Amino acid sequence: MKTFSLKQGDVKRDWVVIDASQAPLGRVATAAANHLIGKHRPDYTPHIDSGDFVIIINSSKVNVTGRKAEQKHYYSHSGRPGSLKDETLSDKILRDSNSVLEAAVKGMLPKNKLQDGRQARLKVFTGENHPHIAQQPIVIDLTGQEK
Repeated sequence: MKTFSLKQGDVKRDWVVIDASQAPLGRVATAAANHLIGKHRPDYTPHIDSGDFVIIINSSKVNVTGRKAEQKHYYSHSGRPGSLKDETLSDKILRDSNSVLEAAVKGMLPKNKLQDGRQARLKVFTGENHPHIAQQPIVIDLTGQEK
């Protein structure tokens, strides 16, 4: 009996929708990363990018537990002296909630040559509506069950 190995030409990508208002930020990011990587598939092969397209809706309604909204900080620096910028999670969600989810999912993806392609298949939207209805996406409950 030979060992099965998925080939790049045999990959069939589905579209899935995850609602960010149903679970905490980490759980949403973990579910999205698992679908982007393709670990939910029985034919998962680590060196082949076999993941799905992931649509995250309601990013402005993302939940965080504990006091993370005030205690978690995002830093950016342009390289010039005195240009360090500090922003709390609650401020960043108000200003740009999509980037919070994109950063959380990117942190959960493996750091390898497949990361950029996987990150490009992530689509994050602030509200309930998204332009990918024609792909007939599967709505994923965050317990892993399909609806």
